[in-house]
Amino acid sequence: MVLSEFHSKNSMNKNNLSKNTSDISQNKIDWKEIQLKMKDNFGKDIFESWLRKIIFVEELKNYILLSVPTRFIRDWITSRYIDEILKIIKEYNSNILRIELKVEERSDQEQENKNNFKNSKENVSFINDSFLQYNRIDQNKNFDNFIIGESNKLAFEASKKVSKNFSNYNPLYIYGGVGMGKTHLLNAIGLELRNTKKIMFISAERFMYQFVKSIKSNDMVKFKDHFRNTDVLIVDDIQFMNGKEAMQEEFFHTFNILMEKGSQVIISADRSPNKLSRIQERIKSRFSGGLVVDIQKPDFELRYKIVETKIDQLSILNSNQIKISQETKQLISTEIKTSIREIVGAINRILSFSRIYNKEPSLSEVKVILKDLLNVSENNVTIDQIQSLVCKHFKISKNEMLSSRRSRYLVRPRQTAIYLTKILTSKSLPEIGREFSNRDHTTIIHSVKTIEKLKKNDLELSSSIDTLKNKILYNKNNEI
Repeated sequence: MVLSEFHSKNSMNKNNLSKNTSDISQNKIDWKEIQLKMKDNFGKDIFESWLRKIIFVEELKNYILLSVPTRFIRDWITSRYIDEILKIIKEYNSNILRIELKVEERSDQEQENKNNFKNSKENVSFINDSFLQYNRIDQNKNFDNFIIGESNKLAFEASKKVSKNFSNYNPLYIYGGVGMGKTHLLNAIGLELRNTKKIMFISAERFMYQFVKSIKSNDMVKFKDHFRNTDVLIVDDIQFMNGKEAMQEEFFHTFNILMEKGSQVIISADRSPNKLSRIQERIKSRFSGGLVVDIQKPDFELRYKIVETKIDQLSILNSNQIKISQETKQLISTEIKTSIREIVGAINRILSFSRIYNKEPSLSEVKVILKDLLNVSENNVTIDQIQSLVCKHFKISKNEMLSSRRSRYLVRPRQTAIYLTKILTSKSLPEIGREFSNRDHTTIIHSVKTIEKLKKNDLELSSSIDTLKNKILYNKNNEI
């Protein structure tokens, strides 16, 4: 009798415990409570600036769907706050393993219709059990809307080839200046392959973030598995790995494993592999071993084609759009040579002016609107340019200038080049020192002060510096 009563009580206790545990794990999330908790944890400023903009959409079996108004806010929250938000949500429902964030443009209404979820998969970042799976593939950047010219045709054809014949050119390394379309091509490759292959598209900065985060959380096994079990690894802006030895070591081994198993690796950078600074030689060697293609500055024909295409696209979106005159199109195409992104920016400025004042701007008004972009190539000064021109002027080789020799006929040109680099570029003293054979920043300061002092009394040197300065800034033959 006593034994039977004990078993009965024990069974009831177990049932109650099981029920309580089940209730805790299956609680429906109260988003208002989550918001209050976020406000306490993150502070009022962060909450009001970023987290208040998160809208609760839906709670599913083991994840919840949230929406934010812009892609920028999504990326900002993802990179800085999402792990802590997941921890807070797990306090209310331990079954939640991940958060899905989607970009949903909305008006002042509190929440848009939830039925768009299935159609917005491309805009979702997955955060799975506090490990970020960040894919940047953009539906709008594909091969069809990439504008082709002589300067980017080779890169375009190579990208198309890789997307059709998997692992045909491995690795594929695309380089070029800022705003030339590198990311567009990488994105287009990802779009073409994602239906048949497992794609990882990530920037070097995001790779670094995940690497550091995994070390701190003692979770490197998951990090390695995540990046090494993909069919296609696409890394944008690889130059941002410079100087980060531990991360380069990890990337090197990841790269080797992917190549051995036949995965495709696609890289973009702002310079060729052999010109990457503070990147391990063995990594540069492997990049050089694949297909290396560059995107050069757009010629006039391509610039004009871009101007016309972008205006046509914007005219379709805005039926009441005021047209841009032929003279304005010619001006933009002729004067803005630095990057495609700046050409698009110029068009947006002019169209904004047209909408605000309800008129087509005259050529003189356009020049005022674009005054900081016109002839921008004059300010596109590189250290390599300065070194080459100074060597040519003083009739010495670049190897002699960058050597450790202290002969007078080498010291003065070297100091002159350092001085011109300091006054004509925005590079820091350590950066200048690295470009001059890793010289100490105190050497750079000494060189600048020496030339400034000599200029006052040495008319010949002063004249040489003025001549060099004019060549660097205004000689159009020096455009890269």
